Amino acid sequence: MKQEDDIRTAIEVMRKGGVILYPTDTIWGLGCDATNAEAVAKIYKIKKREDSKALICLVDSDARLQRYVRNVPDVAWQLLDAVVKPTTVILDNAVNLAPNLIAEDGSIGIRITKEPFSQELCYRFQKAIVSTSANISGEPAAQNYCDISEDILSAVDYVCFARRQEHKPHEASTIIKISESGEVNIIRK
Repeated sequence: MKQEDDIRTAIEVMRKGGVILYPTDTIWGLGCDATNAEAVAKIYKIKKREDSKALICLVDSDARLQRYVRNVPDVAWQLLDAVVKPTTVILDNAVNLAPNLIAEDGSIGIRITKEPFSQELCYRFQKAIVSTSANISGEPAAQNYCDISEDILSAVDYVCFARRQEHKPHEASTIIKISESGEVNIIRK
């Protein structure tokens, strides 16, 4: 399948409230429209995860990130400009997202992807996309397509074709929490 068709189908599924399985700039992820609370609830159910544990989302650009966080601290921009490894930032004052995606303290974990497939998917979808590891909560994350359990594969509405043949080590992103005042805490290296 051509990448363009793969992306078009994934977008159609997400627009209808469905859940996709897709390769990201880190590991394979479960994804959906980050503004659709019902779709987000489906992901919690698939992962068998409590909805009190917030999920992260992917965007394609600085401009898109600004649609989902009221005030992005300057230190966050400096950090995002400097990092080489995929880095998720947890920022305060999340807006315009599904309420069940936002943490109890009003923060959101968000990452700007630079990987070609997920970046193009986010760009064409024109919204944030949930990105959480493609596994049942507590089980090892799927680094490659071949690592994804049958339980996950059968629970989603669409499985992207991109990068299915890949067999190489991938790691989860660095996670850094940045408060509105600019205080920086490294959650995961």
